Amino acid sequence: MATKEDKKVKILKDGPYEVSGNVPLDQLQFTHNDRGFSLEYEKINDYKTDEPYHLCRCGKSNNKPFCDGSHLKGFDGTETASHEKYDETAKFIEGKLIDLKDMPELCAGARFCDTKSGTWNLVEKAENEDAKDIIKHQCTHCPSGRLVAVTKEGEVIEPKLPQEISILKDSAFRVDGPIYVKGGIPVEDVNGKIYPERNRVTLCRCGKSKNKPFCDASHLRK
Repeated sequence: MATKEDKKVKILKDGPYEVSGNVPLDQLQFTHNDRGFSLEYEKINDYKTDEPYHLCRCGKSNNKPFCDGSHLKGFDGTETASHEKYDETAKFIEGKLIDLKDMPELCAGARFCDTKSGTWNLVEKAENEDAKDIIKHQCTHCPSGRLVAVTKEGEVIEPKLPQEISILKDSAFRVDGPIYVKGGIPVEDVNGKIYPERNRVTLCRCGKSKNKPFCDASHLRK
């Protein structure tokens, strides 16, 4: 059985993501309210994979989510994301009952933060446990880890996630979302350097992100 150390996402130069270590792969879609704001995740597919397997990151494959070599027709996959640690660069927002860390450049447009008046508004005005629970739900469902809730005692609230990868589908906007990498699986850049380990990140698979390899919600922009 592959260990945590065996599991890895390797970024190939101007090519796909190479996933090794027998990482399970499935597809999730967002359930949403009538305004298109996301509520939960719903599994809609399990993929059979090889070892290793390759996931498209240029957005042109005809065999999504897998690579079919379309990047060879021309794709600039140059990485532009920082290797700085989240805790060193995220904004700290002090709230009434619970605090928030926020790194806007990681936003994947998942919209869990838009429900129930919005995370930032709730953090500023929360006055009861119900509001705190809503904030925790919104932050722990944020697939990119842009938002992280922090208790007044300094406890960082992270969801317990298995080591697996999910392809996200945005059913409200009818678009393909990013690649949701969970459980601290290492992501290695083209030069062999590991990005700071996180419990959850979202990787671009439309090829348009200005923060490669991470998603910046470009898939939502026409």
